[in-house]
Amino acid sequence: MDILEQCQKWHENNEFQKIIDCLENIPPTNRTPEMDSELARAYNNLAISGEPIDKQLLKIALSLLLPYEEYFQDDHYWNFRVGYSYYYLEQEGRALSYFQKALKCLPNDQDTQELIDSCESLLACPHFYMCFKKRVEEGWKTFVKMEQLLRQKMDEDKNGDHSKEHMGEMEELLNSVFDTISFEMGPHGEKYELILSPEGDKVKLFELVYFQKHAPKEVLEHWNILVGRQPLENIGLETSDGWFISGEDVQVWLEEIGEESFSLSLYSKKLLPMLKQNENQVWWALSILTDQELGEICQMRYIDDFHVLDQPKSEPSILLHNLRKTLQEKGLDVSIDPVAYLETYTGYELEPDQDPNADWRMDVMAGITNCVPLMSAYVNADPYYMDNLNADGAVAGFFAYPLDHLEEEGGSQRIFDFRDELEEALLCKDKDEIVTITGGATGIYCGYVDFIAWDLQGVLTRAKEFFDQSDVSWAIFHTLRRNAVAVTLKKMEMENENDEVDSGCDFLIGGLLS
Repeated sequence: MDILEQCQKWHENNEFQKIIDCLENIPPTNRTPEMDSELARAYNNLAISGEPIDKQLLKIALSLLLPYEEYFQDDHYWNFRVGYSYYYLEQEGRALSYFQKALKCLPNDQDTQELIDSCESLLACPHFYMCFKKRVEEGWKTFVKMEQLLRQKMDEDKNGDHSKEHMGEMEELLNSVFDTISFEMGPHGEKYELILSPEGDKVKLFELVYFQKHAPKEVLEHWNILVGRQPLENIGLETSDGWFISGEDVQVWLEEIGEESFSLSLYSKKLLPMLKQNENQVWWALSILTDQELGEICQMRYIDDFHVLDQPKSEPSILLHNLRKTLQEKGLDVSIDPVAYLETYTGYELEPDQDPNADWRMDVMAGITNCVPLMSAYVNADPYYMDNLNADGAVAGFFAYPLDHLEEEGGSQRIFDFRDELEEALLCKDKDEIVTITGGATGIYCGYVDFIAWDLQGVLTRAKEFFDQSDVSWAIFHTLRRNAVAVTLKKMEMENENDEVDSGCDFLIGGLLS
């Protein structure tokens, strides 16, 4: 009997720890892809065998499976196991694509189909063991308990010999809140600094600002919690070859490509040898250096295109060190305040789809948003941002409701007033902060309010109470996931009692109620 056959027998007897002990005893370099896949299955099964589910074991399973994506791409079991890990991590969007591949490899498999159905249902109205709001609360409680000891360790570590260990402790804490996180940490003057980086992702920035905003006073006595890399004077980066690169060593060409939108091209003679060997490393180094010269928030706000050149342009250039001053001379606000940046709204106009059965929002004529990436992703049916938010226990979505009665009641002003009333009901400023409004839109059939929910169930409760008390005939919730179904918050009452909408249906497939 070979080792995989023995593992199968242990699996049939639910002896998952024996599988793990046996296969972990083999050095990783000596394990075959099949062994790692079997080991991942054991971690998956062990993870869900207790209460609560052990998410760390599920992450270990993924770390074993994902390196073999190409090797196992047409394998039912591998795809099923990856989907299984994501499913129990409450990341149904990521799980769904792997279950669909698994079903394609093994058509009509009932277990896979049931999990696909479950994913599709949960994606319409995600449920979390711990929503983002709760994760933030628990994360800060843990921070309060550990920060004094962490500061003491950093003070004693004068030479930085244990800096990786300290960063590891902070990463473990932050990973209890965020599925992925980029940060910097260290002493700075009288306090310590924790700098959370959105890495250019505006959707992530909303999460980081929420986290920062809820830092308890006990933490703020000793720590500065910052969002976005800060602009620094006389800063630079040291390359692996020992070269020091600063903003004085980089030429830049700034090209305006839109209103308050620029393309940035960078060239550094010092980095040419590295550019030929490792282009990605040069891109990373110049991106970090630009963050440090401008401030990360300022870069996100104005730099929408970024190029690394292997030879200088013929046009006049400026030094990277002078870029911030140049933007300021153009009359731009070079503030690094992330809240001010997120409160900047963009208006848009669209050609509405006249078909009343088109997907939700396709009837939109005009709207505003402070998160263009989310709206673009919805229009293009791209689940990237939704998957990332769901992995952190947050949900982006919108409420839709009919405009006909509102228009009859008071014209366009009544439409805008109703939207304001709905937003006020959602925010309930005297209660816990569970939602951030990101915009709204008016269509030829529907009105829309867009938001990110930090506690979706709480948001839906507030919305349902509002709609029930309003005189609109119906209302729905829809995630900003184009191919999801809508969730009914208020059902349309039909003139004939026998014609009412099916009361057993919690979901309405795209288009308008009729």
